[in-house]
Amino acid sequence: MTLGLSGKTALITGSTSGIGLAIAKAYAAQGANIIVNGFGDAAAIEAERAALVALGAPQTTVSTHDLTDATAIEAMMGEALAQFGSIDILVNNAGMQHVAPIDEFPVDKWDRIIALNLTAAFHTIRLAVPGMKAKGWGRIINTASAHSLVASPNKAAYVAAKHGIAGLTKTVALEVARDGITVNAISPGYVWTPLVENQIPDTMKARGLTRQQVMNDVLLAAQPTKQFVTVEQVASMALYLASDSGSGMTGTNVSMDGGWTAQ
Repeated sequence: MTLGLSGKTALITGSTSGIGLAIAKAYAAQGANIIVNGFGDAAAIEAERAALVALGAPQTTVSTHDLTDATAIEAMMGEALAQFGSIDILVNNAGMQHVAPIDEFPVDKWDRIIALNLTAAFHTIRLAVPGMKAKGWGRIINTASAHSLVASPNKAAYVAAKHGIAGLTKTVALEVARDGITVNAISPGYVWTPLVENQIPDTMKARGLTRQQVMNDVLLAAQPTKQFVTVEQVASMALYLASDSGSGMTGTNVSMDGGWTAQ
């Protein structure tokens, strides 16, 4: 596989843990500059940043801007462009979840989930595309979900946002198809990440289940393999889509869900 990532700059939102961090590591190992974005313990994030350098990233930086705020997104993108000159690879991975029936769903949770899971991607893409067009090369990869294709009860905001990401991916792919830019989505099933682990208590409450029942009968119920997708598997797909070998793929929504959406 021809990678061609050396010297490229990758911005990965939501990359202080989970899928985003795994993607950052994969890109760093191929010589890309890395912009990490997210929240968490400052010392832990600094340790991860240093680890990216050790893996092979020539330059790394950390952004803690709140992606639910359009002004903060503009600041993050401006700082990245000022430091690196361009964003060659944009991975929209930041996300959050809340589980509740529609008639009990908090309005503030809806607003925040839509802002982070969908609207933030609109802003990062619109700000990254001009530089990609100027260079005649770019990769945009959106972390969607099996919930970009199917629905589950009590996840109105998340499912709506992920369906929106699938549509945004296809639309932008068509717009930039002749500019050397590819735009794709990856739709994992359940991956063992902090996002998944943190939604277990809400699901227990909403459905009256034990923790083990949520894991076996809810999280993995739809995945025929009965195995969680790993962050490394998702990162491998993100690496391929960013590579020269992946240049023939655009406007796709790649399922990595253990057979969930095959049913």
